[in-house]
Amino acid sequence: MQSISVKKVLLAAPRGFCAGVARAIKAVEDTLEIFGSPSSNTDGVAMAGRPIYVKHEIVHNKHVVADLEAKGIITIEHLSEVPDGAVVVFSAHGSPPEHYREASQRQIRLIDATCPLVTKVHLEVQRFLKDGYTIIYIGHRGHVEGIGVLGEARGTMIPLVETVEEVEELDIGNPEKLVYLTQTTLSIDDTAEVITALKKKYPHIVAPPLSDICFATTNRQEAVKALAKVTDLILILGSKTSSNSNRLMETARAVGTKAYLIDDVTQLDKAWLAGVETVGISAGASAPEKLVRGVVAYFASLGVAAEDFIVKPETMHFAEPLELMRMKKEN
Repeated sequence: MQSISVKKVLLAAPRGFCAGVARAIKAVEDTLEIFGSPSSNTDGVAMAGRPIYVKHEIVHNKHVVADLEAKGIITIEHLSEVPDGAVVVFSAHGSPPEHYREASQRQIRLIDATCPLVTKVHLEVQRFLKDGYTIIYIGHRGHVEGIGVLGEARGTMIPLVETVEEVEELDIGNPEKLVYLTQTTLSIDDTAEVITALKKKYPHIVAPPLSDICFATTNRQEAVKALAKVTDLILILGSKTSSNSNRLMETARAVGTKAYLIDDVTQLDKAWLAGVETVGISAGASAPEKLVRGVVAYFASLGVAAEDFIVKPETMHFAEPLELMRMKKEN
């Protein structure tokens, strides 16, 4: 049996759920409590609650989605999959305007769990287009957040770029008014390179009033970057579909530290620990703390206790969706 050389385990802070994810998950749970919980009729016969649909995975974590589906929610990708008048929660990633119009036309009871920081980018698109700007969007092609944001263009072409090479290939002329916006979950370092390339090619391009990359993404990447400098290996808890979780793994590797993205402790390969003395652990913004605790318990079984590695306190909280507030008053 291979001996384990690990002597120290460090837990990055901040890690795991961000304010937007916590808000979205609670919105689904509260909606379930209002509409989806089983009840009894006047004869005491159990009655099923009203189905609760979630458009797209509420957050990109398979454990979170599975837990909510076990409680009764139904995950769908298109509103055509639900009946008129249904109760639907829109995911944290945001949605294109036509989805809101369809929900309204079909009297769908909509709870919009879009992260407020994603909504900020939607509003920026609307405002900059109204003011006559050409917009360049930095994001991952095909990601649901970008699809929602670009949907605000309503017929106006907004070029999407992912890399410096794609900036060099841009052919949009030399518009007088030009601005760049970004997906909220990007790598800070990679995005900085793309922005630098944009500024070199278009010296007059302007930035959004505040960075579009969210505070939680920034904080978690900074924590992992610091952690990578004092560890031999970093484990990131998160699903492969999670953009911000993948960026955390890439951030650690960019420092030169081995890093792996795992959904839970069952995916931890003991071979990774060969010759490793200090392990760092973090989690993507959509990964629940219980997954981190599963890995911590594994190392505890080896006699290695985990210590906190605090880089930056995080206390942000978002108010619940307005429609959910109204629903609670009605019930």
